[in-house]
Amino acid sequence: MYCTVCECDMIFMPGLCFNASMSPNAPKQSHWCNLAYWEHRTRVGRLYTVYKHSVNIFYDLPQGTGFCLGQLNLDHRSNTVLRTRGKIGYGILLSKEPDGVWAYNRSEHPIFVNSPTLDMPNSRTLVVRKVMPGYSIKVFDYERSCLLRHSPDLDFLDGPYDPNSVRISFAKGWGPCYSRQFITSCPCWLEILLNNHR
Repeated sequence: MYCTVCECDMIFMPGLCFNASMSPNAPKQSHWCNLAYWEHRTRVGRLYTVYKHSVNIFYDLPQGTGFCLGQLNLDHRSNTVLRTRGKIGYGILLSKEPDGVWAYNRSEHPIFVNSPTLDMPNSRTLVVRKVMPGYSIKVFDYERSCLLRHSPDLDFLDGPYDPNSVRISFAKGWGPCYSRQFITSCPCWLEILLNNHR
């Protein structure tokens, strides 16, 4: 079976959806995602490639090993960005599990998440979930990603659409319920580019 969403050969059984390239005879993937850190509309630093099943994304080096956002340099930062960077703290833990990708909020401030698997099928309303400190959320569901069919009319989206991409904003929300309508208006945010269907 061919999955039009993932553009890959799929093995489909009721309730299950597998990427055929993940079979034991297929070549192993070297990484499961890349991380891009953004400040408003500017990507800061290079893509961070994740090989292990979990990764910490945090601000200061003493707060763990993983992707340290405090080490990424940019010549000119607004006061809003500087204040928000100071709120990242312990940040988040991303974990690849059998059912999908989970994010655990380790900071003292909320994070805000948008993902294709959090949206309703063919919905024209952007779903942004607020995750309070100490809580976790499944930011990407593998089975649901195979079954979703998105509307061909994507004019309401902010920027290019990637069905295997998750966006997480630190401390500031966006969307219909917030003054910031687009994630590119958020001071500090993370783009998770999943490699599971590529």
